[in-house]
Amino acid sequence: MLRHLTIPRGPIELAADLHVPDDESAPPRAVVLSTPGSSVKEQIGANYASRLAAKGITALVFDPSHQGRSGGEPRDLEDPYRRGEDISYAIDALSTLPGVDPDRIGVLGICAGGGYAVHTARTDHRIKAVGTVVPGDMGASFRGFQPDGPVAALDAMAAARTEENRTGELTRLNWLPDTLSDAEAAGLTDLDTTQAITFYRTERGRSEHSTNRRLARGDALLLGYDPFHLVDPLLTQPLQVVLAGRRGNTGSYEAGMRLWKAAPNPAGLMVVEGAGHYEMYDVPEYVDAAVDRLAAFYSEHL
Repeated sequence: MLRHLTIPRGPIELAADLHVPDDESAPPRAVVLSTPGSSVKEQIGANYASRLAAKGITALVFDPSHQGRSGGEPRDLEDPYRRGEDISYAIDALSTLPGVDPDRIGVLGICAGGGYAVHTARTDHRIKAVGTVVPGDMGASFRGFQPDGPVAALDAMAAARTEENRTGELTRLNWLPDTLSDAEAAGLTDLDTTQAITFYRTERGRSEHSTNRRLARGDALLLGYDPFHLVDPLLTQPLQVVLAGRRGNTGSYEAGMRLWKAAPNPAGLMVVEGAGHYEMYDVPEYVDAAVDRLAAFYSEHL
């Protein structure tokens, strides 16, 4: 069963979907989902939340603040710190719902959302179990994207923000090329990029509420972000990591293994052989395998 919710978040509201088990006798455990960068709740989050609900676990997925159908200005901001705060606000709302035990709430983070979920769980110990699927380290990824290095990029971003303040015009950047033709023209023909475009920018996974744009001034925040900082002493909750077996250029395999080795309470590591990063978003055999493992993990630890 699907319910639409709004979650108070200070002066704005987050748009959320609550996936509830049909079995009313299901244990009162619940999971908050943290989705990939640029993604909205109807995409990857729904694929996982609906499957968790079918296995008796209430699952809440939401649009990040400044994105999708959630409030927040300016639009299209990808602020990793606000993304983490969003999770805590979602837990605020979830913990008051009938049929949810506030002491049996976990989190599931996918791609960039995996990093955000881990970063939040370090200090929000209302989260009792942490699951991740192809978890991403957005800070390392963005630092690696800079041809002249992150310091030169930050200097350029500082100058660009000064200019934005002078003109009043905010710059937005593509997360991905809008079409496969655009990607080919830019020389981006690697498998991961083409699979990402095929998911996000075609009928396969496109959502009218996902703009494929991010506010340029948010990139400075991403460049300085470390989602796994202080994981060793602070992330005491049990951790389940699910990785795609085919390594690509997303860095999620490497990030996931680094997280796994740093966590003080690793409970499970699963590598889905044959799957690529973006195939973990919606290919049924891969998603089903991941959810089977995650459902067992949450059933044991929540």
